[in-house]
Amino acid sequence: MESAVLNVTLVNLMPRNAFGPLELVNLPSELNGSVGNNRAVGGRPQISAQNDVDAVKAWLARFVDTRTTFDSYRKEAERLLLWTVTELGKPLSSLSHEDLLLYRRFLSDPQPVARWVMAKGRKWPRNDPGWRPFSGPLSASSQRQAIVILNTMFAWLVNAGYLAGNPLSLSRQRQRRSKPRITRFLDEPTWVEVKASIESMPNETDREREHYFRVRWLFSLLYLCGLRITEVTNNTMGCFFSRRDRNGDDLWWLEVTGKGEKTRIVPATNELMMELVRYRREYALAPYPVPGEPTPLLLPIGGQRRALTRGAVHLVVKEVFERAAKRVEGRGDEFVSRANALRTASAHWVRHTAGSNMAGAEVDLRFVRDNLGHESITTTSLYLHGDDDERHKATERGHRIAWS
Repeated sequence: MESAVLNVTLVNLMPRNAFGPLELVNLPSELNGSVGNNRAVGGRPQISAQNDVDAVKAWLARFVDTRTTFDSYRKEAERLLLWTVTELGKPLSSLSHEDLLLYRRFLSDPQPVARWVMAKGRKWPRNDPGWRPFSGPLSASSQRQAIVILNTMFAWLVNAGYLAGNPLSLSRQRQRRSKPRITRFLDEPTWVEVKASIESMPNETDREREHYFRVRWLFSLLYLCGLRITEVTNNTMGCFFSRRDRNGDDLWWLEVTGKGEKTRIVPATNELMMELVRYRREYALAPYPVPGEPTPLLLPIGGQRRALTRGAVHLVVKEVFERAAKRVEGRGDEFVSRANALRTASAHWVRHTAGSNMAGAEVDLRFVRDNLGHESITTTSLYLHGDDDERHKATERGHRIAWS
């Protein structure tokens, strides 16, 4: 009870602009970290920051060229900063090991909801009064990811001479690394339901047809190529190219610039190229793209030639999964768990489903690795076209979407 009263008092005493997105926060001197308990004393700091917000911004500046990483890291840093000054009434640079244990519990249930969680069904702009740091409680895996990111931040601030120590280092030392497992994928029956749901979409009017073929094309890219959402939005149709193998057969490939600005080439199977031709036909485009063609991989409804945003593609995917979930749950209580899984799923689940299927179909794991871009292709492998050709044929044989 005393803690709740103290918390309300702290919030009421804080300036109006002390709670909000990182770029808008302006903390009073007693909370800005200028004299934080964990500030490094002596030595030569490697950054000019004199307060916690500026120190966090200095850390984030390293990631401005990779938008997805920057957004993810900024989100975790501002959540912790706001929680620290609002719930504990202390600066970020005064956090202790015990404080971080409390914060991890907070991530699983951010309270009070009105202060921390955005209204359901809305994604408010960062400068809107309705913006909140959370969209809901974090899952166990999201909590772990948050702590990993914050540990990286604290370690960097220590190395930069801003903090004396990393309050997360004790927790990280005791953790036993479990063997990673891929659990977020669609099993075969659920994947069949997703495809059936897509194939049953209305396609009578011009707009319905455009949407129908766009969804087919999107899920073909996500599954047959194992693309990430950002790889769909950031690459163009001009990235397709063909070359002859040692037998004189023309093989199509998609050159993808992906995570960390790394480039890989992905086999464009016959199934994928057929879907590409269908999709381009709806936009009155030539059947096959030409090298360097600027047409985005995925287009908005209405014929515009601009790329969709990552958020827009996410919404399309979630609509498909919601449609499939409704289709499944109508069959009875025994299908509720499958419907719930579909509502939890995201585009990345399709990528994991693709990887699981290729591995299960005994596609060489080296080829799966290269298709998904888990490791960059070495300089030497650029000349090993024989291996690439085998990978293409193995992917063609063992990895199909099988539209009806």
